[in-house]
Amino acid sequence: MHPTLNIAIKAARRAGSIINRASLDIDLVKVQTKQPGDFVTEIDKLVEAEIIEIIHEAYPEHAILAEESGASGESEHLWVIDPIDGTTNFIHGFPQYAVSIAYFQNGVAQHAVVYDPSRNELFTASRGRGAFLNDRRIRVSKRIRLADSLVGTGFPYRVFQHADTYMAMFRELTEKTAGLRRPGAASLDLAYVACGRYDAFFEFGLSPWDFAAGVLMVQEAGGLVSDFQGESGYEQSGDIVAGNPKVFSQLIQVLGKHLQPAADESAE
Repeated sequence: MHPTLNIAIKAARRAGSIINRASLDIDLVKVQTKQPGDFVTEIDKLVEAEIIEIIHEAYPEHAILAEESGASGESEHLWVIDPIDGTTNFIHGFPQYAVSIAYFQNGVAQHAVVYDPSRNELFTASRGRGAFLNDRRIRVSKRIRLADSLVGTGFPYRVFQHADTYMAMFRELTEKTAGLRRPGAASLDLAYVACGRYDAFFEFGLSPWDFAAGVLMVQEAGGLVSDFQGESGYEQSGDIVAGNPKVFSQLIQVLGKHLQPAADESAE
């Protein structure tokens, strides 16, 4: 195993033990509201500091982009960290949250870890070497019809400009899929696409730390990732679609229909 991936795993497991300990007395955890529907706890901050410390022990010159403390350092080596993806779930004792850590070199993701501490599920991926769940190789699902597919999503919760478009998409997809699911932690949603629990996933307006690790996971498991137009613009917009190749293309077609009026208006 690559030493950089080992450091990411060490940091994720250390973070997970802190999170699990805190989850036993969740009522004692101090919570702040960053904006409506967007929370941070003292545990997010503690976990993030712990992850950064472990990375900097091994690689003191590497740069960091983390959800709570922002960007620090300049280097061709960048770590993108979400200490608790799914903080709202964590606050409520709803066991769907994860630690997400991705390592980039010259802007390209090389290693990724998504760790679900409540289930002790460790998802890992390295560029060109595949994706794994607890050391077992994972692949995207083999389903070929959208109608048979389970699709993950995320409701708009910070920026509501796409809310009407999203609800139209949601309505059509409830009729055209086997089901939609919205557990509330995008890094895990992407990991679930990678291991075939979902056939596809889509969400508007994610932040880099929400998807940095999960995208590599999906790609290394044989899946596709794009923005809603099927392009690579998700890195800027945070509008993301992922899935196995067959279902991905059908999902893009459905989503695209609802984006058409907006595209027409901007062309006028």
